[in-house]
Amino acid sequence: MQQGQPMIVMSEDSQRVKDRDAQDYNIQAARAVAEAVRSTLGPKGMDKMLVDSMGSVTITNDGVTILQEMDIDNPTAEMIVEVAETQEDEAGDGTTTAVAIAGELLKNAEDLLEQDIHPTAIIKGFHMAAEQARAEIDDIATEIDTSDEALLQKTAETSMTGKGAEVNKEHLAQLIVDAVSSVTVETDDGDNVVDLEFLKIETQTGRAVDQSELLEGGIVDKDPVHDNMPSSVEDADILLLRDPIEVEETDVDTEVSVTDPDQLQKFLDREEKQLKDKVQHIVDTGADVVFCQKGIDDLAQHYLAKEGILAVRRAKKSDLEFLAEVVDASIVSDLESATEDDLGFGDVTRDDADELFYVTGEDSHGVTLLLRGSTEHVVDELERGVNDALDVVAQTVSDGRVLAGGGAIEVELASRLRDYADSVSGREQLAVEAFADSLELVPRVLAENAGLDSIDTLVDLRAAHDDGQIRAGLNVFSGDVEDTFEAGVVEPAHAKEQAVTSATEAANLVLKIDDIISAGDLSTDKGDDQEGAPGAGGMGGGMGGMGGMM
Repeated sequence: MQQGQPMIVMSEDSQRVKDRDAQDYNIQAARAVAEAVRSTLGPKGMDKMLVDSMGSVTITNDGVTILQEMDIDNPTAEMIVEVAETQEDEAGDGTTTAVAIAGELLKNAEDLLEQDIHPTAIIKGFHMAAEQARAEIDDIATEIDTSDEALLQKTAETSMTGKGAEVNKEHLAQLIVDAVSSVTVETDDGDNVVDLEFLKIETQTGRAVDQSELLEGGIVDKDPVHDNMPSSVEDADILLLRDPIEVEETDVDTEVSVTDPDQLQKFLDREEKQLKDKVQHIVDTGADVVFCQKGIDDLAQHYLAKEGILAVRRAKKSDLEFLAEVVDASIVSDLESATEDDLGFGDVTRDDADELFYVTGEDSHGVTLLLRGSTEHVVDELERGVNDALDVVAQTVSDGRVLAGGGAIEVELASRLRDYADSVSGREQLAVEAFADSLELVPRVLAENAGLDSIDTLVDLRAAHDDGQIRAGLNVFSGDVEDTFEAGVVEPAHAKEQAVTSATEAANLVLKIDDIISAGDLSTDKGDDQEGAPGAGGMGGGMGGMGGMM
């Protein structure tokens, strides 16, 4: 106050939500995101249909894909989306689990806040519980022989179960394990390093999923530029070119007045000579095959065909980069500078049925996983499932530790954290117990999504773990509690550790906020349709972008 007048610090358009209202606002936003993906968890999880502003349709139950496609314009909700993205980057799978646990942590934190427990105590308790949980995961995890293909296949099948790849998961799991094995190298100190950069995934519609295959080398989904070119070349010298094989255009607009037909002919002859010189330069390098990222002039196509050179134009940049590894070639940006040293060596064969070129090199360990499906939507979801499974198997090979799935690890962790809570003094003890309760969300949701009674399931799981059955989890198909590890439900330990870490850090970040100050509407999208301020404790306009998804 200044001489009885209020001091105005913020602009008229600004909004501010403070203290408990801010905490409620943030928790509700985060929980809304978590609940949006909960129904996709597990083998019996349902799919979401996402339609973007352009009318493009995505059908998936992949957590990170759903959250990235949703039109979220709430700043707190976007923080939870980052949990899924981090989980995807670090572990490759478990995105839905990480987000669901983060939402449940905040729900239980809200109950503690209502008991007048300070956020700082809750944050400290969650941090202590997460540290203990990671230590317990390491203790529970089973060390495996990373050359055990049967176990690695089970890991891949567990990752794909419930996704579009489930029907043919045995066939795909074998392809995935073979693919990871092909790009795995052993370091000098005996560790396994999986270099997925040497693995490329290509898709093709119109065929059955079980016709997917793993191919050595790379594939190029293009046709020869001229009918008289050879379709296959063995022991080929391969040129990878970013420069167009076309007449060079001037950098500035020019006009030329022609008064004599001979003058026009000279221009045409000059252009033809330019193209001849370019083709002759390719011939001089010794190249038999040219993969060009840009265009090839019709006349140049004719000259290349006369020289017996196989040429492909408009090849994808990613294809060229992968082929450079496969055939050990350099990608040439300027044709005039190309030399024999830039060429790669390998075999190029044509599959006329699939209209593909297969390119294999001598010493490269690059492989291509060709996924087939009936429609674009099927293939897209198949690719997402296979990508997750590849990351999971790669992590398992690198890390060498696995856990029993089906909610077994979460129930065991919850039991051990409750025992640990007895040794924690102060109000942090309540936060550790709340953390344990949050972990049990996973078996509860697995049961709900399978149409089972979540309370009865949790009681049975707790009883089994109290009897010392560490690997007791839920069989969602029969509804029984059994040793899920023996049943083939296997998850990588690293993914579970990352899920616990990401969920805890996100929850603590949200709990630490007690004041939200916005220069305008509390959203990240300042569209004309976003009106109104969030009410005390409400979501207001901040979740407007998610309204259609909830």
